This record gives sequence, structure tokens and C-alpha cells, in this order.
Amino acid sequence: MVTTRVAQVLVVVTILLAACTRSSPVSHSSPTAPPTPGQIAWTDCGSGFQCATLQVPLDYSQPEGRKISLALIRKPVTDSSARIGSLLINPGGPGVSAVQFLRDDVGALGNLNLHFDLVAFDPRGVGASSPVTCVSASQLDAYMSLDGVLDDAQEKAAGIQADKDFAAGCEQMSGDLLPFMDTSNDARDMDLIRDALGEAKLTYLGFSYGTLIGEWYAHLFPTHVRALSLDGIVDPAMPAIQDSLSQVVGFQQNLDAFIADCKARTSCSYGRSGDPMTKLAALMTRLDTTPMNVGSRQLTRSLAMTGVLQMMYDQTLWPYLDQSLTATDNNDGRQLLFWADYYDHRKADGTFDNIWNGGFDSKYCLDFPVPQDLAAYDALGPSFEQASPLFGPWSQYSDYQCALWPIKPKRAQGPLTATGAPPILLVGGTNDPATPYANAQSVNRQIAGSVLLTRAGNGHTSYGSSACSQAAEDAYLIDLTLPAAGTVCTS
Repeated sequence: MVTTRVAQVLVVVTILLAACTRSSPVSHSSPTAPPTPGQIAWTDCGSGFQCATLQVPLDYSQPEGRKISLALIRKPVTDSSARIGSLLINPGGPGVSAVQFLRDDVGALGNLNLHFDLVAFDPRGVGASSPVTCVSASQLDAYMSLDGVLDDAQEKAAGIQADKDFAAGCEQMSGDLLPFMDTSNDARDMDLIRDALGEAKLTYLGFSYGTLIGEWYAHLFPTHVRALSLDGIVDPAMPAIQDSLSQVVGFQQNLDAFIADCKARTSCSYGRSGDPMTKLAALMTRLDTTPMNVGSRQLTRSLAMTGVLQMMYDQTLWPYLDQSLTATDNNDGRQLLFWADYYDHRKADGTFDNIWNGGFDSKYCLDFPVPQDLAAYDALGPSFEQASPLFGPWSQYSDYQCALWPIKPKRAQGPLTATGAPPILLVGGTNDPATPYANAQSVNRQIAGSVLLTRAGNGHTSYGSSACSQAAEDAYLIDLTLPAAGTVCTS
């Protein structure tokens, strides 16, 4: 799961990244007055893509009322003779632009594109879809740089006040949208898109937090499902604090794996002199006391932590982590700041995508109830530090932003069932830091008839990191062929 300033874990995929979340009960199918089936006005938007905008109800209890716009993108099927239909895709976050994701990563989806029109949409409140906004770019820049380790009275006061100011900004700038940004509404939007595409049933590939959209869809519209492949599972029944703690454990385990790998390889510079974990802790302490100048900016401890976190998502990034830490130890923080900006979706001109400017919180805080009392977060210190001396203290207060959120969850937390849906494919990695494997096991128990495919290995999500997992997901989405129960793939 990801989290605000402390950026606990983005959930983007990337065939490089992805993320997580929760859910609850509701009961009906599609609302009244849906778009006319098959009537999306696609226009060419370059590089073989087509783009469109679809109007959907802001409030599904008043379907004839105010509408908001959803931005869509489509990559038409490359073999029309083998076309099955449309495949909707979401990379997670919550708050990642699915439109941009499809543009960036369509090459990794080539086998699916032989059989499907690949379709993505920015969820409500995200990217180009009537986005939620909370603060200016300069304010967000300062917010993301602020230390998340609230280990003295001054830092704690500054951090809590920053969270309060951010929540107040969201209410002031986007208060009319906030009550309707939860993931259950994303699922309702997706059913209108399915209908507007002229598809009788939905075929969907969801990563990280995108799995929660799929779980909600199967819960609300079980008879509209053709195939759902959910990779990097979010468990709607797991309490937020417990989930945050399990992520801290997962990121520490991936960091331990990096350190062990570094010590074992002479090519890993960071392991040549001194213990890498000791050096990393010392570096973060130094940056806390004296942020490092990087051009006109500063590499703070929080930004350095974000850079390290980013490279825990994918084992293929470990060589870059080695280079970044070695350079930063030598007073060159450019690489580590680059990876922090990558995670934060900060552009070279100082502007941001809106994932951290309300896109994440507007969904997560409605999907997951959190304790409201600051004292509850104060009490988390020992368990979080024991889980990870590095990531634990940094993540201890990460869910407090949702305690301050102006809109509270509408439903009690609990599992999501999918009675009446066909078998759903769940994919979990045994050492996935952002969506721990236990999530996939839990949801496998919650959704009757679902099949769990296990990937043994590090990193977040499996489609782009395991040829075996990718082949199994493709076979299911294309031919509806499920892997045998108990199948284990390697990375």
C-alpha cells in the first residue's frame, strides 16, 4: 500500500511497480441511464493510440445528477482475426494514471494486444479524470521533503501540522468530489465503460491497488465478469495498521535480500568496505541532521528513504540502488533524488502527477478505516521499529493522514465476496513488499472458486518479473485456461 508524505509504497506496477487497499459491501448492478453501448467517440492521439472521454455520474445514488469525466485510452488489437474483445487494465496506486501507464508499458503487453483492444482509464479523481487537487506544486514539494520520522517534539509538531494543512487543502480545493472517490465507485465506472465498449462481460488485468477495483467489480457485478487477473493482491479485510506493519516487514525483508546479495558479489560497490546496513543507517542519520545539497534542491532523509523504497519494488533495480548509495556516501545525491522523484511522480519542472496531491488519499482514506486518536499512532513505535529499524519509524504515522481526512469511510471493513462470478485468478509473490503474500492467501479464501498462482521471489507484482507468471496470466485472459491449484512460478 502506499501512503502520503511517508510514501509507504506506491502501488504502481510497471511492469516495474504497483500497490494496495481495502473494501466492503454494496449490492446492486449498473445504475440507470448508462452510456449507449459501443458509443465511445475515439480519436487518434498518437503512436497508434486512440483517446476518448466518458461522462459518468459523480453520485451513483443520483445517476441523472452531476457528471464527471473519465479519460480513456485504447490500443487497438494488432491481429483483428484473433480479436476476442476489450481488455481493461489498471496499474494501481491508488492514484496512478492508467492512461500514461498503458502508453509507457504497452510493449510488455504485446501478446495480449494480439487478441484484445487494450483499454485503460484514469480512475475518478486521478490524472486527466476530473482530478482531486489539494495543494500547489511548491507546497507539495515541501510536504514530500518533510521528515516522516517524528522522533523529536519539533519534528512531530511540524509533521502533524503539515498533515492537517494538507487535509484542509484537499477539502477546500476538492471537497465536492471527495465523498465519491472510493474504489467501489471506480468499479461502477468500470461497468459503464464495459457497457459503452459494447462488451457483454468484462476482461480485466489489475495490478496492486488495481486488484481492489477488480475485487469490488466482482462483488458488485459478478454476472458481468468474463475474466479477472489480479496481480499483487490488496486484502479488503485487513485492518489498515496491520497492513502497514506487514508492508514494513516486507520492505525490510527485500532490503535484507539486497544487502545479502550485495555482500555476496564483488561487483556491488556498497558492500566493499563496511557493513552495508550499518552504512545505510548512518547515511540516513547524517541526512536527518544535514540534508545534502543537490543543485538548487536538498536530499532530505525522507527523500532518500523514498529513493531506497522505490528500488525495493523490483530486484532488477538493485544495481541502481548500489550505485545510488555509493554515490550518496560520497556526497553526490543526484541518483537517489532521481529515484525519489520517480516514485513521487515529480517532473523536472517541479510539478507532480496528482497521485500524492490527493489521488492516493482520496481513495485510500475512504476504503480503509483508521484509528482517529493520535495516541494510537504514538503507541505503534516499538512494533514498527522492531519490524524494521529503517522503515518502521518512517512509517509509524503514515496512516494518520486518513484520521484527519474530511470524509470518513462509508462502510465497515470486511471481506468482499463474488458469489455468481466465474473463477478469478489471483497472483501473489512470496516476498512482495507492497502487497504481502498473505494478502493473496486471504483473498483466495474470501472469493469462492478463485485460483491462487504463487510466484516465489522478491519484488512487487509478478507479470513483468516472471515469464511463468506472465504466461499463466495471458493464458487465462485469452483462453480462460486457469493454472492448476498450487502452481508455483519462479522469478
